[in-house]
Amino acid sequence: MREAAPLLRAEGLVRRYAMRRGAFGRSVEVRAVAGVSLTVERGRTLGLVGESGCGKSTTGRLVLGMEAPDAGSVAFEGKPLPSPGSAAWRAQRARMQMVFQDPLGALDRRLPVGAQIAEPLEIHGIGGKAERAARVEALLGAVGLRADQAMRYPHELSGGQRQRAVLARALATEPALLVCDEPISALDVSIQAQVMNLLVDLQAQFGMGVLFVSHDLRAVRQVSHRVAVMYLGQIVEEGEPDAVLHDPAHPYSRALVSAIPHPGRAGQRMVLQGDPPNPADRPSGCAFHPRCPVASALCAREAPVLKPRPDGRLVACHVAQGEAAPGQGILAKAA
Repeated sequence: MREAAPLLRAEGLVRRYAMRRGAFGRSVEVRAVAGVSLTVERGRTLGLVGESGCGKSTTGRLVLGMEAPDAGSVAFEGKPLPSPGSAAWRAQRARMQMVFQDPLGALDRRLPVGAQIAEPLEIHGIGGKAERAARVEALLGAVGLRADQAMRYPHELSGGQRQRAVLARALATEPALLVCDEPISALDVSIQAQVMNLLVDLQAQFGMGVLFVSHDLRAVRQVSHRVAVMYLGQIVEEGEPDAVLHDPAHPYSRALVSAIPHPGRAGQRMVLQGDPPNPADRPSGCAFHPRCPVASALCAREAPVLKPRPDGRLVACHVAQGEAAPGQGILAKAA
């Protein structure tokens, strides 16, 4: 029997932008996404994690067709993604929705949240007026809001309530895929866990696949079935959350994990030297080698390929793959 296609499959995505250096400088090319491949299965969550500016949010927009890649392809439910802006793409967007970082910015301050939750139903011609009203009430209940809060304006809700309303709107058309772009970073810490738990519950109830984009490894671990670590436009490690967080194979993953406060790891934090390289001036070889603790001469010359390991993880590292002996690197350890 032929194996069912994954919900979402992206292959070799590349996105370039032109950036001008200085007021009168020449335009240079920036590769925000540099050959990303990923898969999201039905009813499962892939966490995409990395430092700010690594290209993870751009990747989210590419897989939704909000931007067209310069190279690579996206298949949704086994079919190529239609051209952005086309009628076929607009129709398919009912099956693919995005949850943005700032819930107040994502909502129209001039409209009650109930009207905004109903808006996708109106756009896609789903149901009549009474059916839409019933759907809005059901969605409010599903995300933990009261029916009377449909008449509230965004500024009359708390940050957590606004993000719940955003989730309700995203779920209105019963999408198969949600792309959540830093959905908790604008919320108070006390509210973040509630929203993450809600997302897990909604996935169990509605069965959608989720691409969860975040800089927070702890959040990614809580909601994800697999984790992909991204650095300077490329995925450097992917695997089960426990494996990546407890025994990271890539030096960059190890640095991210060591930065998580943990009472049992006092004195063991690894501090990366310097900021990520400028995407307009990418290093030769492995993009991480200027900051890597174990970089070798091979790492500076040749970019590693994302390869499978016996434990099912994918890792792009010459040293982790046994292709080079560990070098001296420049990682400092804080005492």
